[in-house]
Amino acid sequence: MELELDHAKLNFVTKGNQNNPPLVLWHGAGCTLKMWDLVTKELQKSFYTIAFDIRGAGKSINLSQDNESYTFERYSKDLNKILEFLDVERFHIWSMAWGTRAAIAYSSLHTDRVISAVFSDASIGKADIEAQKTGLKDALTLQDKSGIERHAMPEGWNEHLNIESARLSLGAASKFDLNKAFTKISFPFLIMTGDHDPNLTSSQDMLNHSDTGELRVLKNVGHGSVLQRPDLTVKNFLDWHSK
Repeated sequence: MELELDHAKLNFVTKGNQNNPPLVLWHGAGCTLKMWDLVTKELQKSFYTIAFDIRGAGKSINLSQDNESYTFERYSKDLNKILEFLDVERFHIWSMAWGTRAAIAYSSLHTDRVISAVFSDASIGKADIEAQKTGLKDALTLQDKSGIERHAMPEGWNEHLNIESARLSLGAASKFDLNKAFTKISFPFLIMTGDHDPNLTSSQDMLNHSDTGELRVLKNVGHGSVLQRPDLTVKNFLDWHSK
């Protein structure tokens, strides 16, 4: 579906029964809403899923020339427009990597709307891209040795209508105080990060600033956990929610 706003067109997809609890899916850096395709089949049995491309990424279009349109504040307003269109007031969140930064920002701006969240590959510190690549390579090697079959990437998971605007959209993280934002989160949340993801250090530190969070470390998993191990991540997501 598409929603037209002033200077933007937002692309989003819903799946499942609208009477189920709403679940917003926030994609990672360089990804699109299609990254969730390998887990939505299981999720929609229990949730009404709402996956969207942030402004300027995937099939969402940003017509504004103003760099301030690439901010977490703007993405939060965009999401609220989608939720208003769908008549959704309160909801759960599942986010991955860069998307977790965006989800934390949203949660601090609209604390009354989020029921719970699962933050995959969570970090509010500076990203170490090279360490992420190395950790992923090591994790995949261990998975191969264990006989774990690799999952094919979903079609369109990283395809963007405008490569430059997709690149610009990622700059939002540097414009927002995530450390301050995280302290405002008081709803239940799960941090789910692989043992070969360098973000694990930040994930562990984040729990020191909250009484409502829980950490699950995924064995032999690197950065980009949902794409890498959709089976394991959705199992842990549903298990945590069942409790």
